Amino acid sequence: MPLFLEPFLKPLSAQEEKSCLDAYQRGDTKARDILVERNLRLVAHVVKKYQGLPDDLDDLISIGTIGLIKAVDCFDLSQKVQFSTYGVPMIAGELRRFLRDHSAIRVSRSMRDTAYRVLQVRDRLVAENQKQPTVEQI
Repeated sequence: MPLFLEPFLKPLSAQEEKSCLDAYQRGDTKARDILVERNLRLVAHVVKKYQGLPDDLDDLISIGTIGLIKAVDCFDLSQKVQFSTYGVPMIAGELRRFLRDHSAIRVSRSMRDTAYRVLQVRDRLVAENQKQPTVEQI
């Protein structure tokens, strides 16, 4: 884990988190900064899964932090979930979007949709026939 994250790793208590979220939703931007700083451990946790990739660790942390900021901005206190439950998928989604959009090979959306439909048909045929279908059957 990068050393510069160490001071921010002490998580907020549930009550502190709730009060910061409430204050931010009422317009307190300092509360937003506290939420982002004290939840950087979520970014570190998610980025750890992507460390083997050729992308620079600093880039991954930056992108993960953008996901964390979006999670803080979009979190709804009326939903009875913890912030981390909401934040981790947002951070991971931002990282996946970055990796997808910045890869050396770009696959068009229509090609991905076609591949998804092929996989669905293949899975249905496997379930019906109990064996792998041929290309012609798909």
